[in-house]
Amino acid sequence: METTAFKGSPVHTCGHLPHTGSLAPRFTLTRGDLTELRSEELKGRRIVLNIFPSLDTAVCATSVRKFNQLAASLDNTTVVAVSKDLPFAQSRFCTTEGIENLIAASAFRSPEFAREYGVEMVDGPLAGLLARAVVIIDETGRIVYTELVPEITREPDYEAAIKALK
Repeated sequence: METTAFKGSPVHTCGHLPHTGSLAPRFTLTRGDLTELRSEELKGRRIVLNIFPSLDTAVCATSVRKFNQLAASLDNTTVVAVSKDLPFAQSRFCTTEGIENLIAASAFRSPEFAREYGVEMVDGPLAGLLARAVVIIDETGRIVYTELVPEITREPDYEAAIKALK
């Protein structure tokens, strides 16, 4: 769980989120069964990247639960929950929590993901992990929404993310 040591910690990342309207950087992440998830596999679908530090923190776990609920009602949309947690931990969390409507994917083998999406935290107690962010990619591969949550204990703006999908 996130501790009070994280309260009020502003997020500083290396780089910036991709710009709205730009082509989304390609990515390769690792699924729970250790196979690769390539962005090309999701071509023609809307993609919601729910990016966060670790499932072992309360806010991150909450965001995965909420996006799992929201994903069930979204047409032609794949939600990908991305962290540097090991795939085994992600699978265990999803099984325990009944998470079935999204893909949990680890960036533990993909340092380029953090660089290209500008989400690697560079200081503070969680330096080296991914910042909390949401990136939405449309069916053509263009970025239509981004949010970098500026304070580590805050949740993303779910309503704004869903609105970007409508």
